[in-house]
Amino acid sequence: MGREVPFPPPVMGDCQMDENILEVRHLTKNYPGVAALKDVNLDIRRNTVHCIVGENGAGKSTFIKILTCAEVRSGGEIRFQGRDFNPRSIREAMDMGISTLFQELNVVNQLTVEENLILGREPNRYGIIKKTNESDRIFQLIKEFAPDIPLKKKVGLLSFAEKQVIEIVKTIAVEASLLIMDEPTAAVSENEAKRLFSIIRYLKEKNITVIYISHILDDIFTIGDLVTVFRDGEIVGTKKVAEITREDLIRMMIGKITVDEYIPRAVDYQKKVIEVKDLTTNKLRNISFSLYKGEILGFYGLRGAGKTEIAQALFGLDRLISGDVEVEERKTRFRIPQDAMTNGIAMVPEERLTEGLIMKLSVRSNISITNLKALSGLGVVHNREERAVAKKYVDVMNIKAKHIEQKVATLSGGNQQKVVVSKCLHAGSIILLMDEPTRGVDVGAKEEIHRIIRNLAENGTSIIIFSSEYPEIVSLCDRIYLLRDGEIVKEVKNQEADPEGILQIITRGKRTHHENNLEQ
Repeated sequence: MGREVPFPPPVMGDCQMDENILEVRHLTKNYPGVAALKDVNLDIRRNTVHCIVGENGAGKSTFIKILTCAEVRSGGEIRFQGRDFNPRSIREAMDMGISTLFQELNVVNQLTVEENLILGREPNRYGIIKKTNESDRIFQLIKEFAPDIPLKKKVGLLSFAEKQVIEIVKTIAVEASLLIMDEPTAAVSENEAKRLFSIIRYLKEKNITVIYISHILDDIFTIGDLVTVFRDGEIVGTKKVAEITREDLIRMMIGKITVDEYIPRAVDYQKKVIEVKDLTTNKLRNISFSLYKGEILGFYGLRGAGKTEIAQALFGLDRLISGDVEVEERKTRFRIPQDAMTNGIAMVPEERLTEGLIMKLSVRSNISITNLKALSGLGVVHNREERAVAKKYVDVMNIKAKHIEQKVATLSGGNQQKVVVSKCLHAGSIILLMDEPTRGVDVGAKEEIHRIIRNLAENGTSIIIFSSEYPEIVSLCDRIYLLRDGEIVKEVKNQEADPEGILQIITRGKRTHHENNLEQ
C-alpha cells in the first residue's frame, strides 16, 4: 500500500459539494499472477474532459471496468458525487450517474432510431406499450445533436458515428453526470470526429463530466482539459493538457523501456516464403509485405490498427476484396482456414480459450486434432501414435501438465498457449501466425514462449508476430511493420527501432493525403 491519500473534505457552495465528481484511493485489481492495477489514486474534476492514455496493457480498460461495475476491485475506495461508490451491477452504476460509451456500441441494428432511443424504457400503461411522444426529452436531444438523423430510419443503415450519437443521447437522457468514452474516434472519419468533439463541448456546458480514453494523441490535445497517464497498472502522473507537449506525453507513456536484448540472426533473404501484394478487406487497405525463411516478422500497432485483421485475412477467416498472396511463389487465395493449413500456414489466435483450444478436451486431443490423418489408418486413430505425438510436444514445449489426459481448461495460461503452438506445429506448418502470443500469461511463461519462438525460427519456421506490446516486438522481430487505421505506415529494421519515434507514428490521427505522399 502506498502513502495515505485521504479524501478531501466537502466544499459547500453553489450547490456543489466539492470540485471533484470522482475520487479514487488505493485502487487495486489482481488477476491470477498479474496485478492489473496497483495503488491507483486519481481525482476527476467536475465539468472537465479528463483524458486517460497509456500503452496497451497499461491498466486503462481495467480501471474503466471497475468504475462501471463490469469488474470487481480487489481493494481501495471510490467516491462519486461525494458519496461512497459501491454499485452491485452495471445497471446500478448507471442509475447512480455513470455511463459508458464503449467502442463496441450497444445498439440494435434491426430497430429504428426511435425504437433504440427508448429501448428498455418504453412508455407503457398497465404493461401495454403506448405511442411515443416526440416532444419527450430524449427526442428533443436527438434533434438538437443530429437533426439529420431520421427517427424512423433503421439503425443498421447509419454510420458508426451516427450510432455513437444515439448512444450518447440515451446516456444523457437518463441524467448521467459522468460519461466515459472508450476510443470514440477509432472508427470514425475526420469530419465525424469533429461533430463528436462539438457534442463533447456541449456536454461540458450541460455540467456533464467526460472521461475520454484514446490512443490518438491528437484527440487529447483537441478536446482534453487534463490528461492522466497509466503505465504498468500505475498512474505516472496527471497534467493539464495546455501545459504538456506531445513529446512529453509520449515519454510519460513509454517511460524507460526494458526489453530482452535482440540478437541479430542470419535470415535467408533470398528465400521468400510469402509475398502479399495490395491485400484489401473491409478493414485493411493495400497491405503489401514479404516474409522470408526463418524470419520473425512483426506487425505493431495500437488496438484497432489492423493487426488481427491481417492475421485473419491470411488464414482464410476474412474475405479479401482484392490483393494477391503467394506462398513459395505459388499464387493462392484462402477462402477457409483449411486452405491456409494445406499451404503450410497455421495460426495462434488472440483468443486462445475460445478460438485456439477445445477446453473440455485433454492435452493429447488438442495437440493431435490438427493432423489426425497422419495418426490414422482406415479412418481409425492409432492411440499409441497419438499419445507419442502428445508426449513429444509436452516434452519439447515444457508443458507443465500432470499427464497428457489432463484437460487443457485446468492448465495455466502459459501452458495453454504452449498447447496451441504444439497444435500448429503438429499440423506441419512452415509459417506460423501468432496474434498476441503472450497476452494474459505471467512473466516466466512469457520468457519461455519467446524462447520457443526463437528456436522455431532458428530451425527454419517463418513466423509473423502480431502484437501491441512494444517490448515483445522489438526483442523478437527482425523487421517490424507499423500499422495505423488498417494500413502499413512504415517498415522498420530492428536495429533502427526507436520507441519514441514509433509511438509518434502510431498515435497520430487519421492519415492525410499529404502524409501518404511523404511516406511513399
